[in-house]
Amino acid sequence: MAAARTMSASRSRSGSIWPWLGLAAIILIIDQFTKTLILGYYKLGDATYVTSFFNVVRAHNTGAAFSFLADHSGWQRWFFTAIGVAAAIFIVWMLKSHAGQKLFSFSMACILGGAIGNVIDRMMHGYVVDFLSFHAGDWYFPAFNAADSAITLGAICLVLDEIRRVRRGK
Repeated sequence: MAAARTMSASRSRSGSIWPWLGLAAIILIIDQFTKTLILGYYKLGDATYVTSFFNVVRAHNTGAAFSFLADHSGWQRWFFTAIGVAAAIFIVWMLKSHAGQKLFSFSMACILGGAIGNVIDRMMHGYVVDFLSFHAGDWYFPAFNAADSAITLGAICLVLDEIRRVRRGK
């Protein structure tokens, strides 16, 4: 009985990986669904004015964030795909090791769902489908998508988790 209680307590501290993988799956589904809508209803370069600072567009990004390396000959497709796959494997391992740490695991799940979404795009299309375009006057922020938003949210939460961890250590 005592061994069962110890095992149960150990599990509750470590937590289960499944809710975090579920969150990553939900993010992936939202990302792929929105990209499917954009591919179905917009041609490359089409845009819909929504507000004075936001448009829905169809853009293709063959590079990384902010179109980094987009103008290269195509090798970057496989390079960024490999990085995304390696990151996904590493994140699953991290989730398995730290599933009980809620903010950390939330961060990792967001990054995982977004990374897999963009890897799927690279493998299926050779580019990532972007469609959210924010701007101020003539200045345009690079278009992005739901996967990019989840990765950004995950990165912000990861920084917050680290700040909290450091403060607890003092």
